[in-house]
Amino acid sequence: MLPNTEIVSQIITETAKALITPRFQQLNESDVREKSPGDLVTIADVEAEKRLEAELTALVPGSLVVGEEEAEDFPSVLDRINQDAPVWVLDPLDGTRNFAHGREPFAVIVAYCQGGETLMGWIHDPMTGETVWAAKGQGCWSGSNRLTIANAEPVDEMKGSLSPNVAKRLKSVNGAPTQINRVGCVGRDYMDLALGRLDFARYAYRLKPWDHAAGVLIHAEAGGVNRLLKAGRDYHPDLNPMDAQSTGETLIMAPNLMTLECLRELLDE
Repeated sequence: MLPNTEIVSQIITETAKALITPRFQQLNESDVREKSPGDLVTIADVEAEKRLEAELTALVPGSLVVGEEEAEDFPSVLDRINQDAPVWVLDPLDGTRNFAHGREPFAVIVAYCQGGETLMGWIHDPMTGETVWAAKGQGCWSGSNRLTIANAEPVDEMKGSLSPNVAKRLKSVNGAPTQINRVGCVGRDYMDLALGRLDFARYAYRLKPWDHAAGVLIHAEAGGVNRLLKAGRDYHPDLNPMDAQSTGETLIMAPNLMTLECLRELLDE
């Protein structure tokens, strides 16, 4: 039996209200540290992950957790995703760099997985109070509104999220989209894909499950498609981030297969 989505949403919302939003633009220097060069973590990340872990595992007895902060310190916890027990995959504060510098957006991302498959996903924007969630085979929702990705515009009129280097490369490509923006928060990207504010996105490097497991399900349940270009298959949360990095894997999100293939050609991938 799947967990009650309203209870999970409440846990996420209350955690954000208690531990994240009160610290926005209120962090002390001692509240922020570097995990690695350029990779920040704040007291809000750490405390929100602890609270989410405690409350979500209490909601589903016997469930496990793969949290971003724990997994960064102990990579072997990623193996839990392939176990038979249900697993909560958590990014307690996606967009930490934005948050640490006092700017929006940032988000809380939670996925519920079992046997290497994402069954449910939630993304919450603490500043707007908006939550988008999905359950496998049950659609994508924002409140009581079911979200469905609209018919695609011509590719050159689409809005997308790309890294600055890729966006720069596209400027010289005939017929390529020009409305490109990256906000530094994957969770916000996935919300905007489901809500129709973005049409496509491209991600690379490690493709960490706490960044993508919930969002890929949300996008798919809204009617979108995705593809791992090197592997030639859909994304699943059991993808090892280090394997993705070593193979140069790329994940494309698009409204339909025709657009996905067109984007792949434009990106020369």
